[in-house]
Amino acid sequence: MPQEAAQILLVEEDRTLADITAFRLELLGYMVRCAHSAEEALDALDHELPDVIILDLYLPGMDGLELTNRLSNDHRTCGIPVMAFSSDSDLGKVQRAYAAGVKDYLLTPYDPAVLERKLEKLLVTAHT
Repeated sequence: MPQEAAQILLVEEDRTLADITAFRLELLGYMVRCAHSAEEALDALDHELPDVIILDLYLPGMDGLELTNRLSNDHRTCGIPVMAFSSDSDLGKVQRAYAAGVKDYLLTPYDPAVLERKLEKLLVTAHT
């Protein structure tokens, strides 16, 4: 369980998966904001920067890889760790995600305990 209420920006088109994930993270003590597209995420980032971003690689309009590239190349957001959410286990897609700047990759459907461990690890690296 986090010491302080870490801020998570969850970028997920599937509203059911976003709701389930946000609920799980809130139960763990995190503050979660949801965006359902890359454009909504960019708007949210204009108002407040989170501690970690969790994003789906398959988003309407701008996809998750392009969003990650933009975040990595923006001086305001380049230090925020990004975890990719995806149902795609293709090694090439995973490698492209890491090359774009993601720090971790989580296959969906996911084990909630794995999500928690990966998120805690990202938060530790974000604050060191």
